[in-house]
Amino acid sequence: MKKVFVFLVALLFTWTGSVGAQDNQLTAKEKKEGWVLLFNGKNLDGWTSVGKDIPPAFGWEIEDGVMTVRKQDGKRGGDIITREQYSDFDLKVDFRITKGANSGIKYFFTKYEKGGWLGLEYQIMDDENHPDGKLGRDGNRLGGGLYDMFPTSAKKVNPIGEWNQARIVAKGSKVTHYLNGKKILTFDRSSQLYKEAWQLSKYKNCQPMFGDVEKGHILLQDHGDVVSFKNVKIRVLK
Repeated sequence: MKKVFVFLVALLFTWTGSVGAQDNQLTAKEKKEGWVLLFNGKNLDGWTSVGKDIPPAFGWEIEDGVMTVRKQDGKRGGDIITREQYSDFDLKVDFRITKGANSGIKYFFTKYEKGGWLGLEYQIMDDENHPDGKLGRDGNRLGGGLYDMFPTSAKKVNPIGEWNQARIVAKGSKVTHYLNGKKILTFDRSSQLYKEAWQLSKYKNCQPMFGDVEKGHILLQDHGDVVSFKNVKIRVLK
């Protein structure tokens, strides 16, 4: 009976072409579509620190296929960024927060002539318990939004301690944010509405215009709180 079971399982994998929903692995379908893992589940290969060639020496722990950022001896290790830069892309990241946590996924992250290193930020936050959620304008600092620029539409967030999936699709000047498979925000970086939001934001003195870049790194933020990530994958759009 055991041999029959093993045979049936192997046959099922043959039919699907992959093991399926295993963390930090790509299915045959995803590989065919051009998806690439940015986190291999084992180490920080492919990631660096801002302005450096190596990732932080501490602060990012990897255990059981999950990378978790946390303070060590009261100190932050710092953000991590991809070695590669991306222009048109489809990015997916699973994240899990703790109570009161704040973090983010930044994209088009690059160094500006005036303003230093900056990137558009998909906000990750405990909206109910982190004070930053009550700042900004009309909820534009809440989870899933474009931080300090645009809030989201109605969204469904899984409870603290459970996994959520962020997805960012950038094509040309248009960007769309998804949360758990649902579209929650779309904006056009070339629009007048975007320019007005920029002028009202904390990035108003940035030059050239904040977000008006062709490409940039992907960044996972160390904001000093405990946040975990897995299944970080990207697909370059042609």
